[in-house]
Amino acid sequence: MSIPAAIEVSNLGKVYDSVEAVKNLSLSVQHGEIFGLLGPNGAGKSTTLRILITTLRPTTGTATILGHDVVKEADTVRRLIGYVAQERAIDRFLTGREHLLLFAELYHLPKQEALTRIDSLLKLVGLEEDADRVAKGYSGGMKRKLDIACGLLPHPKILFLDEPTLGLDVQSRLNIWEHIRQLKQQGITIVMTTNYLDEADQLCDRIAIIDRGEVRATGSPKDLKASLGGDGVWLTLSDATSEALEQLTTALHGLPFVRAIRPRESGLDIRVDGPEKALPAIMETTNAVAGCRLDGIEYHRPRLDDVFVAHTGRSLKDEPPAPAET
Repeated sequence: MSIPAAIEVSNLGKVYDSVEAVKNLSLSVQHGEIFGLLGPNGAGKSTTLRILITTLRPTTGTATILGHDVVKEADTVRRLIGYVAQERAIDRFLTGREHLLLFAELYHLPKQEALTRIDSLLKLVGLEEDADRVAKGYSGGMKRKLDIACGLLPHPKILFLDEPTLGLDVQSRLNIWEHIRQLKQQGITIVMTTNYLDEADQLCDRIAIIDRGEVRATGSPKDLKASLGGDGVWLTLSDATSEALEQLTTALHGLPFVRAIRPRESGLDIRVDGPEKALPAIMETTNAVAGCRLDGIEYHRPRLDDVFVAHTGRSLKDEPPAPAET
């Protein structure tokens, strides 16, 4: 007998004032995995998350958490999950420990259980020595650790993280990554939204690429990159006419090591078997086509951004970065 998935989402949709934030979205999350919802700001990631944590009702479709419907059995679902919001709910005048005590009361935890749990969580997220400092003296990374500790207070079977490292500096992000890995080792199923490619690549067992409210692709980062079929060569061209681009594309298709060619802004995205013979031949072919002036050429192994481009027609890297917080 097969074990049902931790989360099942079928044909989910959400409409705000005639705008479809989520469209016919379906996905499945397995027990004990880190599942990422990857996409740019406004893609529908947070809306999907809010439906799953029962704070938002879907317009269409269904979703279940450990077999419980998020609409019909919302109270049961809330007892099974933890949630760390994108917006920090930190009172700068409370200490870290006081925050956890407050959340323990909101979760109606017995006092002794709460005290034991709080000590354990402070150790887990590395805030033992700073537990009795007021939060206004915490760094961005420390505040995020406190957020995660608050989300873990009710012993959740599934933890939802909405952009867990948004705006943090590099070292703080790495620290949070390590804590997320530790949670997985404890058997907690984790669903996280992110628009950081490296975060999805490093942390997630599987990801769903979401764009404009729809799932474009689902799979492990490794499998999604392998599905592209070869390494990438990006050509940047100046003032190339459509006729010249068509002629160049035809000529490149004739090269034996070229697997696929896609147009991209100001040039072409070419999939090749290897760089040794491909790069010189591509440069020579491009220079031989009238009207195609080569401005730049970039070679790289398959990346998640390439996967995003392949499924959406645009780069996730084109999104404006979030401001860093120290």
